[in-house]
Amino acid sequence: MLEPCLMTTYHGSLSVLSGHEGIHPAGRDGLFEHHIWHHDLGLVFLAALICLAGSWVTLQLFRRAAGVSGAQRVGWHILTAVAAGAAIWCTHFIAMLGFDPGVPFSFDPILTILSLIVAMIGAAAGFSFATARMKFAPLLGGAIVGLGTAAMHYTGMMGYSVQGIVTWNMPLLALSIIFSVFLSASAVHLMLRAANTRKQIIAAAFLVAAIVMLHFTGMAASHFEPLGVVLAEPMQDAVKALAFAIAGVGFLIIGAGVASYLIDARVRSESYEQLRHMAVTDSLTGLPNRVSFTGRLDHEIDTAKARGLKVALIGIDLDRFKEINDLRGHGAGDDVLRTLAARMRALLREGEFVARLGGDEFAAVKRMQNGADVSDFLVRLEAALYEPIALDEFHVTPGASLGVSIYPDDATDKNALLGNADLAMYRAKSTPGTNVAFYDPSMDEVVRKRKNLANDLRQAFDRDELDLHFQVQKSVSTGDIRGYEALVRWKHPEHGDISPEVFIPIAEEYGLILQLGEWVLRKACARAASWLPPYKVAVNVSPLQFAHADLPKVILEILVETGLAANRLEIELTETAIFADKERSLHMLRQIKGMGVTIALDDFGTGYSSLDTLRAFPFDKIKLDKSFIDHVDSNEQTAAMVRAVLALGRSLKIPVLAEGIENSGQLAMLTFEGCDEAQGFLLGRPMSIDRIVSAGHLSLKPVMSQTEPVEDRRKPIEDNVPEKPGKAAAS
Repeated sequence: MLEPCLMTTYHGSLSVLSGHEGIHPAGRDGLFEHHIWHHDLGLVFLAALICLAGSWVTLQLFRRAAGVSGAQRVGWHILTAVAAGAAIWCTHFIAMLGFDPGVPFSFDPILTILSLIVAMIGAAAGFSFATARMKFAPLLGGAIVGLGTAAMHYTGMMGYSVQGIVTWNMPLLALSIIFSVFLSASAVHLMLRAANTRKQIIAAAFLVAAIVMLHFTGMAASHFEPLGVVLAEPMQDAVKALAFAIAGVGFLIIGAGVASYLIDARVRSESYEQLRHMAVTDSLTGLPNRVSFTGRLDHEIDTAKARGLKVALIGIDLDRFKEINDLRGHGAGDDVLRTLAARMRALLREGEFVARLGGDEFAAVKRMQNGADVSDFLVRLEAALYEPIALDEFHVTPGASLGVSIYPDDATDKNALLGNADLAMYRAKSTPGTNVAFYDPSMDEVVRKRKNLANDLRQAFDRDELDLHFQVQKSVSTGDIRGYEALVRWKHPEHGDISPEVFIPIAEEYGLILQLGEWVLRKACARAASWLPPYKVAVNVSPLQFAHADLPKVILEILVETGLAANRLEIELTETAIFADKERSLHMLRQIKGMGVTIALDDFGTGYSSLDTLRAFPFDKIKLDKSFIDHVDSNEQTAAMVRAVLALGRSLKIPVLAEGIENSGQLAMLTFEGCDEAQGFLLGRPMSIDRIVSAGHLSLKPVMSQTEPVEDRRKPIEDNVPEKPGKAAAS
């Protein structure tokens, strides 16, 4: 704490003479009573005021420092140290000025200033240490603050020069230091744990007690013996003026700390309000988002309960938004969303609410008394959603499917109301010519089953219900095994085996395809890493998975994690996956190929522009779709198309793999026409890795070396001919 430097007449010191005649108060009045009888109570009150205000501000600044990190924490610790130093030192010095030792006294300016520096350094060190990540850091840091306070007091006492002999009661001196250390440690410990204002006040009271007990116990430990000089007239007015000046400076310093705290609190409040607004508002459209919508729906349901009203919940899903995005780009899609949001916001009346839930999904809430209320609202919504939107020189009409569920007629709680609105919306979307559908429990069992199946699929990952089967891919001319395609399987605990043709579309619809795709990729690579011989493994990537920007990063991480050599992984993509954004797709394919991973064009011939796709993209293999193979041995037109594809592959030097080989006639035709590879039930059904190993086609090793050369395992195609060929399994 800053102890003012005094210009004096006695060797650089200004002596303040007492009006008492060399009386030692401690000896006359007892050990502690002289603190009352020989202190100016007005100055004691002023010192107490400084102490109370300073302690409260100090601990508030300290709490702020503990709540931040980095440079901000350093800055708050500096403010805490300045405020603490000012409070402790001003309290001490004003109380010293208010004390009458009974002998002439003066202050040494150097030691007085030094005592202030000691106070600030002690506070800075202690409060900084208190925020360290150690079990007892608050207590130890508070103890350091107490030691710094004691060091300040006794440095100041060393500068308190009296014209007499000073002796010390050492037990009391030690007790004063113990008070300071114990109470300061308690104050800091309590402040860091204070969850409310009452506990903060208790913590501040401990710090005040630490300062007060140190001062009065320390003064009681001192003994002043006058030298018998004649005392001059006391300078009480000068002493009081000096005390008030010090108090003024102390309050200014403490006020600066308060101002910093309040400014930061205002900034934090504004930041919080901004973050709160961002948390409940959709950034693209400015409409309330899902969080805000959920809160509003809860409020409307509670209001309806209290007033005997009804609430209509309308789920809104745009019909042609994906088409607009694909044909006009994502910028056009954003313009459409903003335009529709502005239209819906403009049509709202009292008791109506619209929010964007994400993507092209919106939801509306209507407080209602009868069916006419919701009908009017739906008419206004349809008009806004079906009015054409101008995009540059084009006009688009997004349209929408609306599903309506009414509280309490259709559901008595929020979750059921939301689920029923979704069911109604799916009905509207799946029924041609229907824009609006009201919830009807008798017609939505299929949709409900799909939703239940989606929920089960979410849990299937943790329940270990998913597994991989592998279908062999062979050379047509030699029968050599070239690799295996990974195919995901789901064994449901109640429904048994569920076809990928059922659960993969559900995964795409309910946002689970990224998780499923990554799981398949990781499992396939991990299992292939242990194969001997080290065949390739082919993994299908869905369009939604390929659209994810992190796919190359995910592939690289999985290869590193599993130890599979990059040239042993083959990614299979359909034309649908790359058609939406060709420039971006080309960039991603180059990234993937740059790792050494090969890429196959799956389902060739069924996409948008196959020849252009082959010319523009760096594929390593063409997979001829099963639909071409089904009738290749019985339909001349189909056979001609297959020959054309095989010739195209040869001219482009891209190997062709034919899928769905189920009989020897198909295989004979492909062999004659020079097809490179084949896959299908005739060559081998999808099997678990254990069955493949037990059949002798593979062996496993604990760790796969990434440097081993690929060795073809030659087995005749006829070895795997099943007794009853069937339809190929879906991937």
